Amino acid sequence: MALSSPGSVTAVPLPPVESDAETRARLRTVTAASLLGTTVEWYDFFLYATAASLVFNKLFFPDQSSLVGTLLSFATFAVGFVMRPIGGLVFGHIGDRIGRKRTLALTMVLMGLATTLMGVLPTAAAVGVAAPILLLVLRMIQGFALGGEWAGAVLLAVEHSPARKRGLFGSIPQVGLALGLALGTAVFALLQVVLDDKAFLDYGWRIAFGISLILVVVGLVVRLKVDETPAFRELDRLSRKASAPIKDVVIPPNTRNTVLGLLSRWGEGAAFNTWGVFAISYATGSLGLHRVPVLVGVSIAAVVMALLLPVSGILTDRLGARRIYTIGIAAYGVLVFPVFALFGTKNLIWFTIAMVAVFGVVHALFYGAQGTLYASLYPTEIRYTGLSVVYQMSGIYASGLTPLILTSLIAAGGGTPWIACAYLVGTAVISVIATSLIRRSDVHFE
Repeated sequence: MALSSPGSVTAVPLPPVESDAETRARLRTVTAASLLGTTVEWYDFFLYATAASLVFNKLFFPDQSSLVGTLLSFATFAVGFVMRPIGGLVFGHIGDRIGRKRTLALTMVLMGLATTLMGVLPTAAAVGVAAPILLLVLRMIQGFALGGEWAGAVLLAVEHSPARKRGLFGSIPQVGLALGLALGTAVFALLQVVLDDKAFLDYGWRIAFGISLILVVVGLVVRLKVDETPAFRELDRLSRKASAPIKDVVIPPNTRNTVLGLLSRWGEGAAFNTWGVFAISYATGSLGLHRVPVLVGVSIAAVVMALLLPVSGILTDRLGARRIYTIGIAAYGVLVFPVFALFGTKNLIWFTIAMVAVFGVVHALFYGAQGTLYASLYPTEIRYTGLSVVYQMSGIYASGLTPLILTSLIAAGGGTPWIACAYLVGTAVISVIATSLIRRSDVHFE
């Protein structure tokens, strides 16, 4: 062992240099782990959303009126978003202290177990009030687990990526979200095609939840093969980990970016849960459209989004995350009223065209840039916690409450959607202003 002379500093060994073949192999594994992992996690989370629109209001709140049952069902949906910030703080701290890889494995196991157990829950007809209580507890576990998933998946991709392809790699976890939503709605649509209404309500919906166990095993195997990110390994090497990441996220110089990040996400969260969650209930309830083609329309839009998200990532690398995100959010705000006008035709073709335009195309534009934008707001040692705070804290008002807010505003408007549309446009305006105020000097990479 070589000894250093008095007063000298012992050199810290540098990590071995990768060959080009090793780099390509690592990036392929990272891509697969990020994509499969987020697909499984979001399949689980939004499977609940679809079930809340079509099943849970009948099986777990059967003694309520149609409107009240739907509101209660969406309330349990919103609870998942309330739990996500708690999970984000816990797993963000763990991720910044022990690493991204192990934290992501833990969140996936928790999410898979909660979703699988939902598939075997007794209904209110069997156990009375215990049924919605058990459903609520499992939804809370889902939200807690997902609280640590998104930020970790983004960092797994972004911190492994080449500098010139950071936007492209940052869009990969978002593809998983779109595929998870498409898979969930497609499975529900298929089950309703092959089963009659009674069979679907009796046991068919449970099959969709049982599939989660298979997906989790596959996703976990792939995720465990990926290496820890180079950025986190560098923190380990230099012993630069933050002792209290959450404190550093909310105090200067990070306060400004945290507040602007929370506000900039309002439009995206409201948009996703309008088109991916509320639109299903609105179309099948208020508009009287058949469930299967509505689910197919949402699935088509989600697939289009998945295909276009990498395009958004490429544009992010060329034009910058803030610019792409701002343009996309502004386009969403402009299209809200026309889209609901097309919904009002009660024509399935126009419904699908509107969904593909606003959800498949426009949402893909800004959502693909989001991960890279928020990852750039914080230094490596607090990045997991910072992303979790911005994404999950905003999820309470921006995402989880959206179906409840829109349902209530449409009821207050006598069944017309225009007050609800004004609310959605307002979220877009707030997000555009907040994103525009993020200064280039405040970001850590772009």
